Amino acid sequence: MSSLYKIGSLAKASGVTVETLRFYEKQGLLPEPHRSEAGYRLYPESAISQVAFILRAKAVGFSLKDIAGLLDLEVNREQETCQTVKNFANEKLTEIEAKIQELEQMRGALKQITDACCGGSLPASHCTILSALANGHQKQEKHDATC
Repeated sequence: MSSLYKIGSLAKASGVTVETLRFYEKQGLLPEPHRSEAGYRLYPESAISQVAFILRAKAVGFSLKDIAGLLDLEVNREQETCQTVKNFANEKLTEIEAKIQELEQMRGALKQITDACCGGSLPASHCTILSALANGHQKQEKHDATC
């Protein structure tokens, strides 16, 4: 007979909080557990593996919505193909690569405006960063006279 875990024990065994487990349950990532006669949630031992799956999927960039899809694929392993799973993962990889490109552009633009600022002790009314943001100019020369 496999062990049943109350929510606090499952949280401790999984390394997450009780609130996280309740949230995962509410989002449909964990099946609704059986209840004891006293009303306690009783999770099967397999819930530990399921929480670990969720955490690993989050760690590689999958959203909770994505994880729900992955869990469906996991449950239906025998009916799904490796190609289906790979396509799912490749879509997420494409999303992540686009986000990285966007972040690199943001970093470049922010670097330009911060490099243009001397960071001196004059009032912020002379700040080239605030001017660039207010006026929409990203390329500004460093002006020691106004900085």
